[in-house]
Amino acid sequence: MGQAGCKGLYQSLFDYKTEKYVIAKNKKVGLLYRLLQVSILTYLVVWVFLVKKGYQEVDTSLQSGIITKVKGVAFTNTSELGERLWDVADFVIPPQGENVFFVITNLIVTPNQRQETCAESESISDALCYEDSDCPPGKPVMTGNGVRTGRCVRAENLTRGTCEIFAWCPVEKKSRPEKPLLGEAEDFTVYIKNFIRFPKFNFSKTNVLDTKDKAYLKSCQFGPKNPYCPIFRLGSVVRLTGTNFQEIALQGGVIGIQIEWDCDLDKAPSECNPRYYFSRLDSRFPGSSVSSGYNFRFAKYYRDGAGVEFRTLMKAYGIRFDVMVNGRAGKFSIIPTVINVGSGVALMGVGSFLCDLVLIYFIKKSNFYRNKKYEEVRSGHSANGKVNVEQLQSLQTVEA
Repeated sequence: MGQAGCKGLYQSLFDYKTEKYVIAKNKKVGLLYRLLQVSILTYLVVWVFLVKKGYQEVDTSLQSGIITKVKGVAFTNTSELGERLWDVADFVIPPQGENVFFVITNLIVTPNQRQETCAESESISDALCYEDSDCPPGKPVMTGNGVRTGRCVRAENLTRGTCEIFAWCPVEKKSRPEKPLLGEAEDFTVYIKNFIRFPKFNFSKTNVLDTKDKAYLKSCQFGPKNPYCPIFRLGSVVRLTGTNFQEIALQGGVIGIQIEWDCDLDKAPSECNPRYYFSRLDSRFPGSSVSSGYNFRFAKYYRDGAGVEFRTLMKAYGIRFDVMVNGRAGKFSIIPTVINVGSGVALMGVGSFLCDLVLIYFIKKSNFYRNKKYEEVRSGHSANGKVNVEQLQSLQTVEA
């Protein structure tokens, strides 16, 4: 950097910049400026304050509790179980009523199992054998039902068989009923009670009508006329997800029940109402994909008169319901109001900036306006030694 450059840098340290206001009599730029102002003001009033309620302090840390109760009975008559009446103690898991519950709709029943030796199922590829050496004793069939005994069990005139295992015998059947065992579950009902609290505002509410009428919940069902009667028919819940109940009952599935609370606490508490949304959460695959459905196994144990332990193994297919709760609450607060108003005022400056760009760069007389807007003024003195104030005039009207 030369001596002249250093001198210029030194002198610029003592420069002072002040705004110069130029009133440009240009209708196009003036119209653009007013349109930008109206747009910013509309955004601030409509979107920020009316739609997003930017004047409110918001609490999204919702505290929630769920209680569920399923009601219904069904009658079945099968070769494995005979005539049997099913109530909620039989087909609802878990019985204590949580935010996730499972309703059995179909079963594969393997009764009277006891621990002894028997041939492994032919559907287990890991248990196929041709001779005893293919069944090392003590080695479990990892995808099967028991531990190998060292024998290969073959039917007459067959060269291939299955390993003999020590397990709960007889092993489970693999055939699933072609129709759901508990198809009547479509008419069962579930009562979903939800307690919520927004701790920031100390606001609490429930989705059940506050009434002393004990018969209310025994006779009502959720609908437009009874929004505070959270008793839902299972068939209606599944239908609202776009699924046929009998289809999902055959091999199982997962249904989501979403409860949304959007509360404006500047209004009366009665205006804070829950909204319900229903969706199928498990992936639905075409045909008979192995990824379809929902099932698990459980057993019921007992002993005979001789003290021998038996069990009835059940592979249960059914519908798992997941109840999820989300919500937010808002209430007027001066702090977010001031912040959003300040942001709106700052946005007004964007309009001036854009119009300046148009004025000094994009119109025909841009050089003329640029020279009028940016002017270098050096201090000068009149004959009597006083500063000439007229040379520092900061407001100027320019005709286009």
